[in-house]
Amino acid sequence: MLQLDHITIAALDLASGVAWARDKLGIDIPPGGQHPLMGTHNHLLRLADDLFLEVIAPDPAAAAPTRARWFGLDSPAARQALARSPRLWTWVAHCNDLDHALRHIEGSAGPAVRVTRGALAWRIGVPDDGHMPFDGAFPTLIEWPPGPHPASRMVDLGCSLLTFTVQHPHARQIAAQLEPHWHDARVVFEPGPACRLVAQIHTPGGVRVLG
Repeated sequence: MLQLDHITIAALDLASGVAWARDKLGIDIPPGGQHPLMGTHNHLLRLADDLFLEVIAPDPAAAAPTRARWFGLDSPAARQALARSPRLWTWVAHCNDLDHALRHIEGSAGPAVRVTRGALAWRIGVPDDGHMPFDGAFPTLIEWPPGPHPASRMVDLGCSLLTFTVQHPHARQIAAQLEPHWHDARVVFEPGPACRLVAQIHTPGGVRVLG
């Protein structure tokens, strides 16, 4: 079975992504770390014991990756879109057996690769060219190592996810492909002219919207 794991804001540079999130949420999102394989770095905000918000961008201090970055960050279309503004970009779902999930969940994309951030290592499905199924409207699949979820070790700043809406021309197809494998009332699929993600987040300053 799958469960919502994290939602991701992408930016061309991390400072602009963090500033955009601060403007939207009224929260300074704490630093995360570096991903050497992908040449990216991030900031992370806990939304529950097993859920978080990520702000991610290419890391200018990292060695150039030997493969395409995840979340389509290397594509000209992504760079053009993110040059206009950081944005809520995609979402990630957790599974206990990534190899099984990639074989049996229609629409999921692999292969599974091993990624690290500091001492933490995990496996995640990333196509060789880095693209995202359905432009990011279909979740990337991730498998964490045994033990507490990484979000449980993040500082609690009083934020929680209320709803997460996935809009896409093929939203009904995406929902149908995922439905046998999970149910989360917070996640809503709606037909729309293009991929658009919207998150309602409860913060100490009230309900704020990313999207």
